Amino acid sequence: MMTVHEISELTGLTIRTLQYYDKIGLLKPASYTESGYRLYGDTEIERLQDIMLFRELEFPLKDIIKILENPEFDRSKAISQQLEMLKLKREHIDDLINMCKKIQNGGNDMDFDAFDKSKLEEYAKEAKKTWGDTPAYAEYEKKSKGRSIEEQADMAKEMMDIFKDFGKIKDQDPASDEAGKLVRKLQEHITKNYYKCTDEILKGLGAMYQAGGDFTTNIDKAGGEGTAVFVNEAIKALLG
Repeated sequence: MMTVHEISELTGLTIRTLQYYDKIGLLKPASYTESGYRLYGDTEIERLQDIMLFRELEFPLKDIIKILENPEFDRSKAISQQLEMLKLKREHIDDLINMCKKIQNGGNDMDFDAFDKSKLEEYAKEAKKTWGDTPAYAEYEKKSKGRSIEEQADMAKEMMDIFKDFGKIKDQDPASDEAGKLVRKLQEHITKNYYKCTDEILKGLGAMYQAGGDFTTNIDKAGGEGTAVFVNEAIKALLG
């Protein structure tokens, strides 16, 4: 665990900024000391990296909250999006540098294309839309309003317990009755606590679960290696 002072020294963010992130629900500490000081673990530090990358790309805090709280958020996919945006940003800066060099060398270039940020802005808009403007997120936001950190942690634990149960039968036929019952249990849990999980949404989640990244890692951590793939196969076997 790291204290708020250590996080501040590590990242260059002020303690006041970290306190503000806590206040608005953007970055909650993992726990507090008996004296009330904030403590941050690996999960919170990873989230802070995501926040700082989005801030570097000039995303407003309200958009970052929407993105990171989206139940379908996939960090690996988001990192790929951020990388593409950073490349576009570098391309934009290179164009500006080249224009400045021409002017410095006595050129009279009246081309203003170097100031065009439309490609970067359009890509950023699509990235925000991917995570922040889905009906599922709107429903999740409504359901999660007013929930305590403890309640959110309990819901996450219940979901991981379902994946643990999948792990116990991952060597069986994914089309078995037992696997089918777990698929429905997972679907009901998501619908009850997050958003209406239709069959189509569940099939999309299954594909995401086994595609690598945070979802696969966390599910396999709960149920053992291969659990995420088995969950996807069980969903496909039941829903087609």
